[in-house]
Amino acid sequence: MKPLLLLLLFFVIFSCKENSKEVVQDNLKVEVQTPQNTKLSGPVFGTTYNVIYHSEIDYTKQFDSLFAVVNQSMSTYIADSEISKFNRNEPYKVDTHFETVFLASKDVYKYTDGAFDPTIGNVVNAWSFGADKNKFLTDSTTIDNLMRSVGLDQVELVRNRAGTIRILKPKDTYLEFNAIAKGYGVDVIGEFLERKDVKNYLVEIGGEIRVRGKNMEKDIPWRVGLDEPRFDGGQSVYKALSLKDEAMATSGTYRKFKVDENGNRFTHIINTKTGYPSKTNILSVSVITKDCMTADAYATAFQAMGIEKVTHFLKTRPEFKVFIIFENEDKELEVLNLNNFPEN
Repeated sequence: MKPLLLLLLFFVIFSCKENSKEVVQDNLKVEVQTPQNTKLSGPVFGTTYNVIYHSEIDYTKQFDSLFAVVNQSMSTYIADSEISKFNRNEPYKVDTHFETVFLASKDVYKYTDGAFDPTIGNVVNAWSFGADKNKFLTDSTTIDNLMRSVGLDQVELVRNRAGTIRILKPKDTYLEFNAIAKGYGVDVIGEFLERKDVKNYLVEIGGEIRVRGKNMEKDIPWRVGLDEPRFDGGQSVYKALSLKDEAMATSGTYRKFKVDENGNRFTHIINTKTGYPSKTNILSVSVITKDCMTADAYATAFQAMGIEKVTHFLKTRPEFKVFIIFENEDKELEVLNLNNFPEN
């Protein structure tokens, strides 16, 4: 999963208890109940989750169960998960979660001309980002060999007459959904709440967000904040904005990068055509759209595509609102607002 790249600012007071306030009606003071949010949080997917929703019911057990099922399906950090068995060419099962994310990945791969490619995972691992930030540890022969098995176009989902799903791939192809599964997990929780007739909620996992309705407790839209790109490891808010019935995901390069002997900074976003880290001036990309799985995948793809290609792509895709923070030639921060990304 991507590291936390979005600093959440909920701008609300959370409570699971009933609350009341005094109001004046017909010159008399009366006590009325005020709407309260329930807030649940905990560890998941190597990060944390926060869910705020307008209901008195505690869904902690249900959330944990859903997270466990998604993890068992698609986590490459679990040795006996279905995707881990699939990558080792062992017998595996394709459940609804696996199928949904795989098909969504194929669409994003197609529309971004391969900039988003879940088969690049072995190459990302080979670069060992974080082992030594001032030295590349991978030789060209290793990369060339690994790139032979990269390409989601080599992987196909097939369904037989009995309805059994199989995914066909080259033997050495390694599939990893880290750049989309976190957003999918957000959607899973959001859709669960909607089935329970919860109309006002905010779901956040590791910085990826989905909201519906509003913050009933404060009677205002859900408020979140974008993290300011900082290379010192600190966190500060760049801007705050309101979301309504939308999802948002952010991909950044300012926390994981390498520097070569000439001082050039290379990101952890790997060029899926070459197998080498991308040299880019983009520091973060935030994407707003209807579901978080899609926002998550495109935020990663847009990092790799670069500003010119993203700008051209968005001319025919109004369903995406995008905010890019980048460095200009003078090493100063600049921003680009595309398709009416909200100002506040």
